[in-house]
Amino acid sequence: MVHNIPEEPILIAAQIVATIAALLHVVFFLFESVLWMRPSVYGRFGIASRDEAATIRTMAYNQGFYNLALAVGVLVGVVLLAQSGSAFTAGKTAVIFGTACMSVAGVVLASTGPSYRRAAALQFFPAALALVLASLS
Repeated sequence: MVHNIPEEPILIAAQIVATIAALLHVVFFLFESVLWMRPSVYGRFGIASRDEAATIRTMAYNQGFYNLALAVGVLVGVVLLAQSGSAFTAGKTAVIFGTACMSVAGVVLASTGPSYRRAAALQFFPAALALVLASLS
């Protein structure tokens, strides 16, 4: 099926919500890879001291870049969704794959304990909604 510039409300909603999910993951990248050693940042992750933050800094740095990679993939997909033909198909595939990964990561985070459920919901719901909308478009 060949699509022109998206005019379908579901497709437009998918692009908007996928962009929100991606931008949240850019924020996660900034927290984990750029701003990690600030007490106000590592404290958000339940880390009590600068020494603890320093101990897991490498892991947080790596996790941040994982989040950035997902965000970039979804944003590229959103841009391609505005195209037609195979570019549209590639965009839809990228958005579905990226938001599926984000959704699964939110479920995994929620499973680690009650203190992570708010952060898990923030990660899960926009991605899951974008996944559903993109799948329907």
